[in-house]
Amino acid sequence: MFDLFLKNGFVYINGSFKKTNIGISSGKISYIGNEDYKATKVVDVSNRKILPGLIDPHVHFNLFCGTIPSRDDFYYGSKSAIYGGITTIVDFLDPTRNAQELKESFEKRMKEAEGCNVDYHFHACIREPNGNLEEYVYTMKELGINTVKLFTTYSETHRRTCDSDIKKLLKLSKKYNFLVCAHIENDEMINRDESLTYEQLADARNTESERSEALKLCKFAVQTGGHLYMVHCSSGYTLKAICENYYEYLGKNIFIESCPQYFVFNNSVLKGKQGYLYTFAPPLRSEEERKTLIKHFEYVNCIGTDHCAFNIEDKESHTLLKGMPLGVGGIESSFVVLYKMFGDEVIEKMSKNVAKIQGFANKGEIKVGNCADLFILNGSNQYIGKPHGAVDYSIYEHILVNTTVESTIIRGEFALKKGKFLGHKGELISCEKGKKI
Repeated sequence: MFDLFLKNGFVYINGSFKKTNIGISSGKISYIGNEDYKATKVVDVSNRKILPGLIDPHVHFNLFCGTIPSRDDFYYGSKSAIYGGITTIVDFLDPTRNAQELKESFEKRMKEAEGCNVDYHFHACIREPNGNLEEYVYTMKELGINTVKLFTTYSETHRRTCDSDIKKLLKLSKKYNFLVCAHIENDEMINRDESLTYEQLADARNTESERSEALKLCKFAVQTGGHLYMVHCSSGYTLKAICENYYEYLGKNIFIESCPQYFVFNNSVLKGKQGYLYTFAPPLRSEEERKTLIKHFEYVNCIGTDHCAFNIEDKESHTLLKGMPLGVGGIESSFVVLYKMFGDEVIEKMSKNVAKIQGFANKGEIKVGNCADLFILNGSNQYIGKPHGAVDYSIYEHILVNTTVESTIIRGEFALKKGKFLGHKGELISCEKGKKI
C-alpha cells in the first residue's frame, strides 16, 4: 500500500505529458503506471498537469545588502517558493577569503536556514582570496558543496576575485569536478558616480560590461578546461555573443543561467513613476536585447530567480543609486510567467537541468526512485497578486497568466494543497560526490 496515490493526472515524463498514476511511499516515487492501487491517501487529479518540483539555483534569503537585509528570510522566502512550485532552493554562503572563513560561514547559514520550508543547499562564495585555493576546494567538498560563486566586480565592497585567481579556480574545477559560478560584469566599466539616480542604472552597469566579461571568462574556461556557470545573464547581446564564439562548449563546460525579469521587462520601466521598484544588478536591458534574449532561449541552461526581495518603502526611500538596495523578488511567479511565454520548453530549465548541473541526486525528474517532489497545475487564467512571503510587492503583479500552482508536494507530503499553505520541514541536501558535470 502506498502512502499517497495520485490518479488520472497528466504527468510530465521524459519531455512530454502522459496520463498516468503516481504511487508514493516513504517520500519517494515508487510507482508510475495505469493500474489503480489502494493508498493511505488517494487524490484524484483529473484534468491537472503534474510536474517535477522546481529547483531554484539562485536565491538570496536574509541577505544583508549594506544597509538592510533582504526581507524574505528562509521561512518566508521558502513559503513563497512553495506557492511557485519550487521544492528546492540554492542560497549562498557569505563571501569568504579562506577555508576557515568558509566553515564559519557554512555554520552561520545553517542556523539561519533552520526554518526553511523547502529542501535547500548552498553555494560557497569567495572574495579576495588570501588562503590556499586548493584547501578552500577541499573544505567546500567536505561540506557537500560542489559550486563556488565569485564576483568579477564589487571591488568597492571587497567582493571581487581577480583574473589570476579565477583561472586557478577554473583549473581546480577541472581537477576536482566542481562548478565555478560567476557574476559577470567588468569592474572597470561600472560607473560609481554617487550622483547617479536609479533611472540611470542601466547606463551605470551597461551591457558591454557584461558581454565583454562573459566572453573573457568563456575564454578562460576553454583555456583551462574548467567548468564555468555564468549567473543571471541579462542581455540577449551577451547570450548571442557567447553562442557565436563558444557554441561548441555550451552545455559541456560552459553553462548559462538567466532570470525571468530579463525576459519580461525592458529598461524603460526604470523611467516610470515607480522605476525604483525595478532596481537590481545586472539591470534590465533595452527592448531589442530582451527580444534577442527570448530568441536565444534554447541556449539558456537554467533559470534562477536571483530572488532578493525588499519592500516598497526600502526602495522608494532612495532616489540615488548609492545606498539603493538592489534586488527584487520573483520566486513565486517565475514559473507561471515563463510558462505562458515558452510553454513546456521552460520546465527542464527549472528542474532536470538544474539537478544535473548542480549534482543533486534523485531530484528534477518524475521517475521511480526519485524524491516525490511534485507540483500540480490548474490551467485557469488569472492575474498575479501579491506574494505570500514577507514583502509587500512583486514586479509581476497584475500580469495575466494562463496557469496557477494549485498544490506542491515535497518528499511525498503536501506543502501547499489547493491553494492552502501547509508548510514543510526542509532538509539540507548535498551534491553527488565525484559525479561528472
